[in-house]
Amino acid sequence: MAKNKGSKGSKTWTIFSTVAALGAAALARKALDKGWQVSTRRRPPENPADPDVQLWEAVAWSAATGAAVAIARMFAQRRAANYYVKSAGHLPPQLAKD
Repeated sequence: MAKNKGSKGSKTWTIFSTVAALGAAALARKALDKGWQVSTRRRPPENPADPDVQLWEAVAWSAATGAAVAIARMFAQRRAANYYVKSAGHLPPQLAKD
């Protein structure tokens, strides 16, 4: 029975952390889009791989997007883990220390 309980906690954490990460990524992308428009007075490239997009713009947009989304996801998952610990009293199985 303990295995089933751990499995449920694992599924709960997976869903919870995924939703938090996706929400954070969407918010980061929206903020980045707006910041790009304000700073460059241009719309961000829709597809940086498009040869019509200038190389500097493609590289800058890809780097900024990758970094912003990764950082936002990390912060969201850390907050989700803190909430999980407060709710369940222990770390999620995927984050449990050895």
